[in-house]
Amino acid sequence: MILDQQLIEKHNNKLEKKHNRAFEFISQDIDDVEELIAKLQKFQIGIPSWALGTGGTRFGRFSGPGEPGSLEQKFEDVGLLHALNKSSGAISLHIPWDIPEDTARMKELARSLNITFDAVNSNTFQDQPQQEHSYKYGSLHHVDPKVRKQAIDHNIEVINYGKALGSKALTVWLADGSSFPGQLNFREAFQNTLSSLQEIYKHLPEDWKLFIEYKAFEPYFYSMTIGDWGQSLLLANKLGPKAYTLVDLGHHLPNANIEQIVSLLLMEGKLGGFHFNDSKYADDDLTAGSIKPYQLFLIFNELIYGMDLNGMEHATGLGWMIDASHNLKDPLVDLLQSVEAIKIAYAQALLIDRIALKAAQQANDVVKSQEILQDAFRTDVRPLVAESRLRSGAALNPVLLFEEEKLRDKLIAERGLQTIATGL
Repeated sequence: MILDQQLIEKHNNKLEKKHNRAFEFISQDIDDVEELIAKLQKFQIGIPSWALGTGGTRFGRFSGPGEPGSLEQKFEDVGLLHALNKSSGAISLHIPWDIPEDTARMKELARSLNITFDAVNSNTFQDQPQQEHSYKYGSLHHVDPKVRKQAIDHNIEVINYGKALGSKALTVWLADGSSFPGQLNFREAFQNTLSSLQEIYKHLPEDWKLFIEYKAFEPYFYSMTIGDWGQSLLLANKLGPKAYTLVDLGHHLPNANIEQIVSLLLMEGKLGGFHFNDSKYADDDLTAGSIKPYQLFLIFNELIYGMDLNGMEHATGLGWMIDASHNLKDPLVDLLQSVEAIKIAYAQALLIDRIALKAAQQANDVVKSQEILQDAFRTDVRPLVAESRLRSGAALNPVLLFEEEKLRDKLIAERGLQTIATGL
């Protein structure tokens, strides 16, 4: 569905007077407001193809009406999101859930929707129809070299799809692990994984990155072969300069200090990107900012500080992507809310008085340091984020426009009630 720009203009006209008052009020206290708005306009968050349909749990999946039943419809949904917020300008494909059979046609469709291609994602955590060898006991770490080769070949296939589309990164997440002591030789599993990744790494184009994702537990609960950021970093360092660690906010043990992890990975030049979501317990895959907005802000505090020290462009220096999926919300509304929360946290972190914070840290002034951070966090930056959308031709309130125009009902009218999205 292509969104009529006149609907956005009509929506903005109704809200603009109230918005202008709020924007003028906050602008009075920000010296570099134009620079901040420009950074917000540039900042894009990739949308995963698997999040456009309703997700599931171990107990069931409740598909929503009007879900995208084809890859073309998933592209259209990302185009719709981007038209609403002008901050969702890339799609990340998960193969083989979403195989672009005709890459030339898919590139043209993406161009027409004003979206590009984020990282491509491989899948060796599920067996596929007609697959010769099973991944029941792992993939890249498997004791059988034939299984490892099958997994390696799949990743190379994913790279080739990405090259044809114009992607510049491959994300590898492994479900490899064990559930019982003695089941796995940890050392050999790691060595097999490294050897497998080295074969994949050889096929990376020179201008590509390899993102190595880690997860503390699930689907295995005694060990995960890439179970934390240290193991991911160790692999990335052994592989070479094109390999990086990818941080998924839900892939940590409860109460892990993710902001410290981020800081150290940036210091080592090995932070590649993010999968944004939120959680109460573990990999809940909830809407970004819905549970721990202060943690998200603290992460961005470290990101901005580290990226600025390294001379990195905020918008393009790292890979930014959402990885959320659940049964309860309309997936498109959930994604709009996540993008908004991410940009709010980014804007709040941009407001931090870094000179004052550095002075307070050097003086061991714990109270002052906390006050500086919380002053930025408690600032209502929504008018700044909305202004960046307005200047880019997006909706002042994307969720409200989605609901007012009954966009889900229009998608149902196009697709029907019974469509089921591929993937999760």
